[in-house]
Amino acid sequence: MAIVQFYRGDPNAPKPTMPAHLGANAIITCQDRLLLERRRDSDTWGLVGGGVKAHETERQAIAREIYEELGLRVDTSRLRKLGVYGEPGRIAAFQDGSIWRMVIVVFALELAEIPEMRISAESRALRFFTREELRDLPIVVTHSDIVADWFLNARGAAGQNE
Repeated sequence: MAIVQFYRGDPNAPKPTMPAHLGANAIITCQDRLLLERRRDSDTWGLVGGGVKAHETERQAIAREIYEELGLRVDTSRLRKLGVYGEPGRIAAFQDGSIWRMVIVVFALELAEIPEMRISAESRALRFFTREELRDLPIVVTHSDIVADWFLNARGAAGQNE
C-alpha cells in the first residue's frame, strides 16, 4: 500500500489539513536525459527533491536533497531556478491522515557526465530517461506537468505556474 497519494487538479482530492508545504525539486539532466527516482512511498517515478526546512532557502534545500537522495555534493551556484508550481490543487495525502497543499520551486542542474550515485532509503531506483522512455512511465502526478513543461520548453523555460 502506498504511503502517500498525490493529486493535481482533481476535484475529488481530499482537502488539506495542514499548512501549505514548500518543496524544492530538481530537473537533473545529462546528455539530454532526465534523472528520475523510483519512490518507495508511492512506487512511482519522480523528481529528486523534498521539503524546505525553516532555516533554509529553496536553493539550499535542493542542494541538501540532492546530497541526501543521490550522494552528490552540488555548489548552489550551479542550480538554476526554473519556476514555481503553486496552484491550489497540488495535494499530497499521507497514510497518517495529514493532507498537504504543495508549492514546488523547481531548479535545473545539468551534468556533463552521468555521475556515480547512491540510492537513498527513499528510493527504489535512480535512472536517466530519454523523452521517449518517459511516455508510459508512471510519474508522480505532482511532477508530471513539471517534466512535460521541461521537455515542451526545450530544456529551460519551465512554466511559472504561480
